[in-house]
Amino acid sequence: MPGLRRLSQSISEGDGIAIIARVDDAGAARDAEAQGAKALAVARAIDGIRAATNLPLLWIGDAPPGDADAVALRLEQVDHEDGPESVVEVRDEEELSRVLAQLDPEIFLLSAHGDESVDPLDAVLELLPDVPAGKLAIARVDVSGRDEVLALERAGIDAVLVSGGRIDELVGHRPFPV
Repeated sequence: MPGLRRLSQSISEGDGIAIIARVDDAGAARDAEAQGAKALAVARAIDGIRAATNLPLLWIGDAPPGDADAVALRLEQVDHEDGPESVVEVRDEEELSRVLAQLDPEIFLLSAHGDESVDPLDAVLELLPDVPAGKLAIARVDVSGRDEVLALERAGIDAVLVSGGRIDELVGHRPFPV
């Protein structure tokens, strides 16, 4: 695919944890990149997003457009054909075990499960030790600030998927202009 950007490369290069910003329009994509996001997550097609940013696009919605660089999928949705990178979403230990028995994904999207009695951050961190060494782990959890981002980084999470709008606070510094 011409113009395909590698999500795995983007989140693994550089120091520290990568921030993946969920955006809803091209302006938010531009802002997230300027504030230091390493990739963008989108749930619907966005006019002008490719002109607004050079960051990889992680599709988190239904029926991805042809220009997604990576696609978040559940185990039953994974297609082994060439195309965008597959990011396999798991929500609990049982799902993670099933994924590992059937696939060898490069990137895992660790999501908090629906149990309100468990802290979502703790739920994601409980899954991390079972992710094989050398694989990339993205946390899909709402973080309230830089302290939680640093806790995820210390635990070994490679990236965190966050709502857009306050990326520079979560990154901890403003990137140098390029």
